[in-house]
Amino acid sequence: MDKDSILLDGEDRMEKALKALERDFAKLRTGRATTALVDGIKVDYYGTPTPVSQMSTVTVPDSRTIAIQPWDRGGMSLIEKAILKSDLGLTPVNDGKIIRISIPPLTEERRKELSKIARKYGEEAKVALRNIRRDANDSLKKLEKDKVLTEDELKKATEEVQKLTDKFVAGVDKKCQAKEKEIMDI
Repeated sequence: MDKDSILLDGEDRMEKALKALERDFAKLRTGRATTALVDGIKVDYYGTPTPVSQMSTVTVPDSRTIAIQPWDRGGMSLIEKAILKSDLGLTPVNDGKIIRISIPPLTEERRKELSKIARKYGEEAKVALRNIRRDANDSLKKLEKDKVLTEDELKKATEEVQKLTDKFVAGVDKKCQAKEKEIMDI
């Protein structure tokens, strides 16, 4: 591995960490309905844990409602139980054809709780970025030890890794602030 491939690999891994943060944020409930809220819910369907989206049509008819229309009516009660068991705190209403989930407005206490969770996700993303930085720096030091890089080249390369890390940490901070603002908006 050479210096450039280490830097490219580090940048690629940092982008993936940022995308993972976005996926975590999508599952975090705000006052608005989104299909991402039920993405993480798995239903024990014929002995196999199956995501709700793979056994039904999930739509958002309005900003406060999620509608789930199972393709197999036999799975309706299973989907209902899985939603009740999930930690979303939502209650499904089954009319025989469609399961509707009303998203109640968030209380102030719940908003603060969700903000803490958002900050925790942000901190986890920063830790991941720092781990990637450490891996890249270790790889660069190994190249210097193997006499592939000079000491000056190592210093420049570690500075590039640090700049990359700073850029992605700033991106994480920006996404966290945006998510907290979204959660706190009434």
